[in-house]
Amino acid sequence: MTQVGLLSDTHGYFDPILNELFVECNEIWHAGDIGNFEVWNQLNNLRKPLKAVYGNIDGKDIRYMAPLEQIWTVEEMKIYMIHIGGYPGKYAARIRQRLTEIKPDIFVCGHSHILKVMYDNNLQFLHLNPGACGYEGFHNVRTALRFRIDGHKVTDMQVLELGPRSLIKK
Repeated sequence: MTQVGLLSDTHGYFDPILNELFVECNEIWHAGDIGNFEVWNQLNNLRKPLKAVYGNIDGKDIRYMAPLEQIWTVEEMKIYMIHIGGYPGKYAARIRQRLTEIKPDIFVCGHSHILKVMYDNNLQFLHLNPGACGYEGFHNVRTALRFRIDGHKVTDMQVLELGPRSLIKK
């Protein structure tokens, strides 16, 4: 069984509460818009394997370390992660083509700042967007996800509410 901490859209802000919320996680996944090298270092300081992709606001420093997309396997599940991906019924043509080629069990994206956990019945995978952890954007509540992968099942899905975006001091 693998416990995963999933976040996105930190936009240069790493909430210290994530150190506590992800302590039991075996892996950390970041779905892009990391923001800066300081956040990258804080993610690595969690001392967990990190899978990350760069987002549209990420500069050369992050793009050097994180690819545009990642495809990997956790236990018996194929994962596909990219920052800008859409959601079931609203994928760009290029993303829909990639999803059809890759045939993931879990599709992870960020960008929208809108938390979504939903099953795509047409393409047969679980779609995950953890929302946004940072203070940039229009979201009101900062969110992340934590869940377990057990063989070919996702269990114990938890939405982690990190508090109102407006309370972060810039």
